[in-house]
Amino acid sequence: MSLPLPLASLRRAARLAATRAYAPYSKFKVGAAILTQDGAVFTGCNVENASYGLCNCAERTAIFSAIAARKKALKLRCVVVYTDTPTPTSPCGACRQVINEFGPTARVVSYCRGNAVIDTTLDQLLPGAFGPANLGH
Repeated sequence: MSLPLPLASLRRAARLAATRAYAPYSKFKVGAAILTQDGAVFTGCNVENASYGLCNCAERTAIFSAIAARKKALKLRCVVVYTDTPTPTSPCGACRQVINEFGPTARVVSYCRGNAVIDTTLDQLLPGAFGPANLGH
């Protein structure tokens, strides 16, 4: 039996994570909350760097935090993203690829300060994804 999806609490967690973002250059603060298969929640925010290529997105920060904390065999059920923008923003290509590694069919929900929501699944955002199966794993 699958655990219920606590979407309201994931949304609050993602919004709170966005307040912790380090975005002095773009001012584009993003927060993410991930829900693992066993019901654990991890959050992350975007972290910018003066060397722009070394920035890290909120979604990847949350996933990497889960791995670092204890989730070697991480399986994602849901990724919630919050941006303080009038319209929601879906994960970038790099984040989609990392989400695919741990949740190829995970639900992905993007919120914003407006009323619009993007509610989809990773396989819809990244069709034909490259993943562990392509390496024979």
